[in-house]
Amino acid sequence: VQVVESGGGVVPPGGSLKLSCAATASTFSVNAMGWYRQVPEKERELVAYISTDGVVTYYTDSVKGRFTISRDNTKAIMYLQMNNLKPEDPAVYYCNGDTRYYRGGYHAWGSWGQGPRVTVSE
Repeated sequence: VQVVESGGGVVPPGGSLKLSCAATASTFSVNAMGWYRQVPEKERELVAYISTDGVVTYYTDSVKGRFTISRDNTKAIMYLQMNNLKPEDPAVYYCNGDTRYYRGGYHAWGSWGQGPRVTVSE
C-alpha cells in the first residue's frame, strides 16, 4: 500500500494539528493501519492503530485522550487528530497502510511515506 502523508507544521504547546494519510484506494479498506513517529536516534514507534472497519483502535499511553485516529474508507484517507500537543510530541510522523497485530504486538508491513514533521514550540 503506497501512502502520502500531509498536515505537519509548527504549533505552540497545547495546540492542535490534523495529519492525513492518503493511500492506494484499491487496497485501503482491507488493511488495518497505523500512525508512527520517530525522533532522531530513536526507533520508530507506533502512536495509534485502527482496524479495517475503524471499530478497533489502539493508542500508546502518552497520547491517550489527546490523539484520535480515524479513517474514511470511501475516500481512502486516514487521519490523526492531535490535540493538546506537548513538548514530547515533536517528531516525524509516518503512516503505514498495512499494520498487523500478532504475537502480542503491532507490526508494520506496508511502505512508508515521507512523513510530515510536527514541531511544538512557543
